[in-house]
Amino acid sequence: MAARYGFGQAEIALVFTGERAIRTLNRTFRGKDRPTDVLSFPLGRKGADGCFYLGDIVISVPVAARQARMRGHALDREIEILLIHGFLHLAGHDHGDDISAEEKAVRREYFGKDA
Repeated sequence: MAARYGFGQAEIALVFTGERAIRTLNRTFRGKDRPTDVLSFPLGRKGADGCFYLGDIVISVPVAARQARMRGHALDREIEILLIHGFLHLAGHDHGDDISAEEKAVRREYFGKDA
């Protein structure tokens, strides 16, 4: 996915966590005292090792599991959706942009599926 947005080879840290940890992160970095499904922490720079680090994506598995049940699909599909969403935030997309259309395009291109 990184090449699609002109990043070439990029490193991303992907963290799967529980509700307590993501709630703490959400409160600390966004001022929202509640668990959320996914958070992105952009870095966008080269490390001392010469690798380009795009940033971190943190996904709450319990929240993702609930959302998957509510939406009637499997947890792995929900994780794909959240991973794409988090990546697009690292790539500079905001909720104000038409991020959902971009999410669908990426899901189709990389996972061969419609959102």
